[in-house]
Formats: sequence, structure tokens, C-alpha cells
Amino acid sequence: MRVAVLVSGAGSILDAMLAEDLPIELVVADRPCAALGRAEAAGVTAVLVRRDRFDAGFDREAYSACLVEHLLAHRIDLVAMAGFGTILGRAAHDTYGGRIINTHPALLPAFKGWHAVRDALEAGVATTGCTIHVAGPEVDTGPILAQEEVPVRPGDDEARLHERIKSVERRLYPATLKAIIARGTALGPAEPVVSSAGREA
Repeated sequence: MRVAVLVSGAGSILDAMLAEDLPIELVVADRPCAALGRAEAAGVTAVLVRRDRFDAGFDREAYSACLVEHLLAHRIDLVAMAGFGTILGRAAHDTYGGRIINTHPALLPAFKGWHAVRDALEAGVATTGCTIHVAGPEVDTGPILAQEEVPVRPGDDEARLHERIKSVERRLYPATLKAIIARGTALGPAEPVVSSAGREA
């Protein structure tokens, strides 16, 4: 199974995936970022499919269609979003529906959206976490593959809490992708949802 990783930032989750020897054939970024350099240093093909704008005039469908062309050209089977800052349009889901995986820094369906960590803090919850899920056409929707809780500690700010969530993501996301690759499909019977205690829920 040939994997592509979509990135926009530093690439710490990408590093965790590379460390687990996942069959990553392609890394694609929507803007210049450190993750592209990390991919190249690891000997993985790195491509910048650059967004032309970040306002209401952005043509999401045209961008998604262009991205899909790159994925198809590299014969990609599974797409893993790792901090990718662009919401994918219909062309991506039409071609790779059920095969696009995402990680989100909250226990979905709670705290959807880009500011999930901040929203959890503002809500005053005692526990948040991370979710690995099959990406749906709507933001932060789709079948949940794995979750793990992260406690909110007294004095936490957004940066400290987010870093603890990322430490879980760097372990849980590669493990989930390994299970998908071994199974040959993103969805399977009795999909485990992992709790903070590591038990199947």
C-alpha cells in the first residue's frame, strides 16, 4: 500500500511516521514548510502543490483536483493528513473517499475545527485528547478509527496542552496507519477505539 502524507508545517508527525518505516512514497505540502525538507532528507519524494491564496477567493475544487493528479501520478493508495492546513474538496473525496486519514487534537465529535485545543480550554473540560479518523467531506467528520484521552492540567495553556496531545498523536497515528496497511483497508470489523488506559472501548 503506497502512502502519501499531506503536510503544512514542521513535520513532527511525519517524522514519527518515517521512524516507523511506513511505506511513504510521497509528501505533499500546500505551502513552503520544514516538513518538505524532512521528507527530502529521508529520501522521500516531496512536492509543493502551492495554494495561490488564503482568502474567500481560493478555488478549493481546482486545488483538490490538482492535488489528486499528483497522488494518482505516484499511484498512491492511502492519504494521511498530518497537520495539513487545507480542507480537501469533492475531487479528493470522489477519488480517495474512505482512504483519506486525518488526526485531530480533540475527542471528536467534540471541538471540531482549527482551534480545537483552545476551544477545549475555554470550555473548561477536564479531559481532551486526539482522534484518528477517516476524513469525510465535512470538516472533522468520518468514521473514528482510534482515540486517546489527554488530561487537561491546572495551569495549562494552549501550547502546553497541544504539545501533550501531539506526543500522543506521534504514537497513535503511525500505529493506526500500520493497522490499516496490514488490514488492506481503512475500515474493518470491530475497529478498536483506544482509551487513555489503552483498553479497547
